[in-house]
Amino acid sequence: MKAQWKQYISIINSVVKPALGCTEPISAAYASSAVANMLGGTPETLKVFVSDNLYKNSMGVFVPGTGKIGLHIASAAGAVAGDFDAGLEVLAKITPSDVEQAQALIDAGKVEVSRYNTSEFIFCRVIATKGADTAEITISGGHTRIEEKRFNDEVIFTASKEQGTVSTASICEGVDISIRDIYDFATQADFADIAFILEAKKLNSALAKEGMDNPYGLQIGRTMDSSMEDGMMGKCLSNEILMYTSAASDARMGGATLPAMSNYGSGNQGIAATVPVVKTAEFVGANDETLARALIMSHLGAVYIKSYYPPLSAFCGNTATSSAAAMAMVYLRGGDFEQSCFAIQNVLSDTTGMVCDGAKATCAMKVGSSSQAAVKSMLLAMNNRAAAMQGVISRDVEKTIRNIGRMVSAGMGQTDKEIIEIMSV
Repeated sequence: MKAQWKQYISIINSVVKPALGCTEPISAAYASSAVANMLGGTPETLKVFVSDNLYKNSMGVFVPGTGKIGLHIASAAGAVAGDFDAGLEVLAKITPSDVEQAQALIDAGKVEVSRYNTSEFIFCRVIATKGADTAEITISGGHTRIEEKRFNDEVIFTASKEQGTVSTASICEGVDISIRDIYDFATQADFADIAFILEAKKLNSALAKEGMDNPYGLQIGRTMDSSMEDGMMGKCLSNEILMYTSAASDARMGGATLPAMSNYGSGNQGIAATVPVVKTAEFVGANDETLARALIMSHLGAVYIKSYYPPLSAFCGNTATSSAAAMAMVYLRGGDFEQSCFAIQNVLSDTTGMVCDGAKATCAMKVGSSSQAAVKSMLLAMNNRAAAMQGVISRDVEKTIRNIGRMVSAGMGQTDKEIIEIMSV
């Protein structure tokens, strides 16, 4: 295998992985489980400090297995019964009695949560006490990336010495990668080397079924299903993609105890990169190998596009993810590389104005909207129609991706601050 392709697989394995619940509160749960592990048992007190963006994305989302919302319960549950070794699935094994114990810790005023002034978008520091001992852990640059550990004020681990300083935001830095390279890798790599991505189909399809079978969040998927039954909506691929993608997000944001295959730290974006592609593959009768190639295209394409701007911002990342999904859908329909680029351009032209105002039930609407834009953009691309030289959309897809990155990184910082302040009132 080409060395370049080995790097691509490494990137995918780094940021496309199972996550139980919204990754921002889960980051706090993970950090809290880490200090409990250091203390050898449930802490007596917890102080949790988080970046503004981590705070924003934790305010309105259910923590899986708890039936409750927010950083207090996520942190307390992680401290009481979190499985540190499970990473983003840290809360997979919690029980109702664990939740009661966590809530008792909160009710006793032993859990404090504060915003922390930092330039890092993903940041969480937890300080915990048990008896005479104090444990402190700092996560920075990635949802489970431990930067430092302290025990009784002694530094016992620093990432700069033991695991480098590369953060999620710079995942593609120094890597020879482009949309053309991603397309060639996805279509030419040995199936055995990329078959692992089919796990995304398994996890995110199960989440979609859970959202269809049970009343989570706004029940968008279930509402669409009943609307099809009474004739208000037609049964077609586009509506099926909208229905099942929204249902998966309904379940995830509503606290379902099933993991999502995440993308770049987001379960919703993992859903958007997976479900539309899976449904299109079913529609065209694609086999597992062809589906795997499409999923590689979608997931790696999404990571690449998002590497040009911060991992958390005022920009809804489903826009970038769905543009990569549209590229994969064109491939499944038999389109060529140029048409795949058209699809990316079309989605970015359509949904770039969608802002992120925190993780919550209505994210399922945004996941659905961007996925429907992917369908529409795929149809246009297959007819050789593409947005070009309009607004931030360039004639060249690579220039467009950089334009989006510039707009988010340099232009949306103040928007993000205002959103967080509005939400904090």
